[in-house]
Amino acid sequence: MSQDIEIIPVGGHSDFGRNMTAVRVGREIVIFDMGVKLDPLQDLPEGEGVDTLDVHTLRDLGAIPDDSILSQVDGKVVAIVISHAHADHVAAVEKLAGRYPDAPILGSPYTIRFIEDLCTPRRGRNRGSRDGPASRTDQRLSIPNRLVPMTGKDRVRVGRGSLEVELVHITHSIIGATLPVLHTPKGAVVYALDFKLDDTPVLGAKPDYRRLAQLGREGVHLLITEATNAHKDEKTDSEMIARLRLKDLLFGVDHEKEALFVSTFSSNSARIHSMIEYAEDLDRDILLMGRSMERYQSIAASTGLLNVPDHVRMFPNRESANQALRLVAEDPTKYLVILTGHQGEPGALLTRIANGQTPYKMSKRDDVIFSSNVIPTPTNIEARGDLEKRLKKAGARVFKGAHASGHASGVDHRELLMLLQPEHIVPAHGGFELQQAYSTLAEEEGWKPRRDIHVLANAQRFVLGKGPSGEPRKVDAAVPKPAAKRGAPKKAPGKSHRPAAKAPAKKAAAKPQKPAGRAPRKAPATHRA
Repeated sequence: MSQDIEIIPVGGHSDFGRNMTAVRVGREIVIFDMGVKLDPLQDLPEGEGVDTLDVHTLRDLGAIPDDSILSQVDGKVVAIVISHAHADHVAAVEKLAGRYPDAPILGSPYTIRFIEDLCTPRRGRNRGSRDGPASRTDQRLSIPNRLVPMTGKDRVRVGRGSLEVELVHITHSIIGATLPVLHTPKGAVVYALDFKLDDTPVLGAKPDYRRLAQLGREGVHLLITEATNAHKDEKTDSEMIARLRLKDLLFGVDHEKEALFVSTFSSNSARIHSMIEYAEDLDRDILLMGRSMERYQSIAASTGLLNVPDHVRMFPNRESANQALRLVAEDPTKYLVILTGHQGEPGALLTRIANGQTPYKMSKRDDVIFSSNVIPTPTNIEARGDLEKRLKKAGARVFKGAHASGHASGVDHRELLMLLQPEHIVPAHGGFELQQAYSTLAEEEGWKPRRDIHVLANAQRFVLGKGPSGEPRKVDAAVPKPAAKRGAPKKAPGKSHRPAAKAPAKKAAAKPQKPAGRAPRKAPATHRA
C-alpha cells in the first residue's frame, strides 16, 4: 500500500460531542481524540454513566464513538493523540483506548494527568478536601496503554518510524490545550479541535504563532478543524473580556446581603482563577462544588497551573455538597459558591437547589451568575431555560453574560488559514450546517470546495485525491494565476486561485503560492511576540 492519507471520521463530524477522527497513512493509523456525548446520558438513573456502562450500551446510546469502523480499515493503530481534556474529546479513553493496547496515548502534561485520574480506580473523599484527585485504590490504570506527556518542544516518533507527532500550544477554554500535528511523508496533518486565538489569556501563554507560521512554510497537507463558530463573522472574545464582565457583575451589583452562586464550566481554570481573586476582595470564602469541578481544579493545582489558596474548599459529592450548603444557609454572605449545573442537567447541583432538593433553599434576592453559554443542543437549550425559570420563581436574581467562548469564530479561522496555508481542509465538530459555513469561509479565502475542502459525515471514509467511496476524484488541473497582492480585486466566481498541489515525486518543487488576496505574512515577531 502506498503512503496515501485517509481520513476516517469516527465521531463528532455529524454532531456535537464524541469527537474521534482517525488518519491512516499507508498501513499506520493515528487516532485523534476519544470523547463522549453527554446528552444521551442525562436521562440515565443516578449513579450510571460512562464509568459504569459497557461499550456496547454506550454505543447504542450514541454516547461514545462507534469505532467498529476501524476494523474495516487496512492498518494498525499506532498512536492515540488527545488534543485537550474536555469530556467530548477525552472521556471515552477509559472505554476505547484499551482496544488498541499497543498504541501509546500522547497529550500535554495536564491532559495526561487528567487521563491518569480518569482511568485510575478511586476511593471516596473526605468532606471539604483540598488534597487533589481522589485517593487511588492502587497504582494500576484501567487501560494498558502507555501514557506519554509531551511539551511543545517534543516530537515523538510513532509506528515504524515514518510518522512523528508534535503538539503545538494553543488557547481554548481549558488549560493544556494543543493543536496536534502528525508529520507524514506528504506533509503535516494539523488537527485543530478545539481552539481560539487569544492574545490575552488569563492563565498560560498565548498561541504559538511562530510555530504555526513555520508549519505553514514547511507545508501542511491537511487541516482538520472545528467549525463550531465559523458562521460568526467576528473574533472570539479573549478570556480577559470574560474576566472583566465577571468583575462587573460581582462588584457593579450589590450582593452584600445575599447568597452568591456562580455556575461555570468545571474545566475552565482561568475563570475559576478570576473568581478566586475576586472572592478575596469580596471578603468571601470559596466553596467549589461538584465532582467534575473538583477533578479539573485539583489536577490544575497538582500540576502547578492553578494556585488554590487555603480559603478554597472543594466538595465533590452529594453528601459533602449538602454539608457545605448547610454552612451557606447559616451565613449566606460569607461564601462565594462556585458550582456545576449551568446547562440545567437533571441531577446537577444547581438544578437540585432550584428544585428545593438541598439543605439550602433559595430566597428573594439570592444571586445566581451564569458564567457560561448554553451548549447549542435542543436538550441543553430547553433544560437551561427551565432552570432559569425555576430560579426566578424561587426569588433569585439571575445574571448572564460573564462568558467568552473557547471556540474560534470567523476571524480566528481566517487567521489560522493564513498561517497554515493547508492544501486540504476537513471541517468537523457540529454537523453539516456548521461544516458548510466553514466551507463558505474557506472558499472566500481561495480554497475550492470538493477539490480542497472536504465535508464529511461520521463513518464517511475519504482518501485524499479520491472520492468518499474510493473512486478517483476528478481534480481541476488548471494552473492558477500568480497570487495577487493584498487589496487586489477578487477573481470572478468559480475561478479558483488556490495553487495546484505539488507533485509528490518532485521533492524540489517550488512552494505553493498563497491564495489570491493574501500577501505573505510578516514575521511573527512584528505581529505577536
